[in-house]
Amino acid sequence: MPDDQPPPLEAPLLEVKNLKVYYPIHGGLMRRVVDYVRAVDDVSFLVKKGTTVGLVGESGSGKTTIGRSIIKLAPITGGQIFYQGKEVGGMTRGQFFPFRKKIQMIFQDPFNSLNPRMTIEQIISEPLDIHFPEWDKAKKGARVIDLLDKVNLPADSRGRYPHEFSGGQRQRIGIARALAVEPELILCDEPVSALDVSVQAQIVNLLQDLQEELGLTYLFIAHDLAVVEHISDYVLVMNRGKIVEQASAEEIYANAKDPYTQKLLAAAPTL
Repeated sequence: MPDDQPPPLEAPLLEVKNLKVYYPIHGGLMRRVVDYVRAVDDVSFLVKKGTTVGLVGESGSGKTTIGRSIIKLAPITGGQIFYQGKEVGGMTRGQFFPFRKKIQMIFQDPFNSLNPRMTIEQIISEPLDIHFPEWDKAKKGARVIDLLDKVNLPADSRGRYPHEFSGGQRQRIGIARALAVEPELILCDEPVSALDVSVQAQIVNLLQDLQEELGLTYLFIAHDLAVVEHISDYVLVMNRGKIVEQASAEEIYANAKDPYTQKLLAAAPTL
């Protein structure tokens, strides 16, 4: 490459362009569509590899719907979703399957997201059964022990059930399950909102340690700006389906411009 040529820009790991997720409102005797709930309304953003993008807003702002639409748990009405430059938004679930192990999700409620009838080993092994059916039982067992170690839980946890653990421990199990198939991008959907403040800090610190160790990329969805400040490189603020402000974390917290962002900052506790 000639010296006077700038280096090529690294393509984003995830790109969301003009995303719309509308839900019809039916009315009248014929139950015709009379309007739409615009859960996500023309939203665009990038997530670069190895970074954390915080997606912040109150309940009903549309932030969780974005995360669910990325992994096809919510159908999109319009727009595009690109993963490593490949348009995945319009794919069927079958077409999307090869990408599914690269994009995992940590859910808000660590109790309801874990099957109470399954042992911890079965829960963490479930993604391995789906994506690596050729692995034998010994290999899966070794992977489970390694994952428990990564989230600071003892190996003998694997034979126990979710109700035997605290909320913070259950979220660690959820994180281990998300890591099982070596994803590149993890969608963190309010992963600490159901936990005590002291436990929130432990989980956020764990996520940061894992990001550094494994080179992970996070889309961190939350309503609490204090949590997002602690972990994010870049912040998107959502209100009523739209992004009302976006900037680096430092800029958002030092000089928030939108009144809605200022309101969230005023209400944020200290993590």
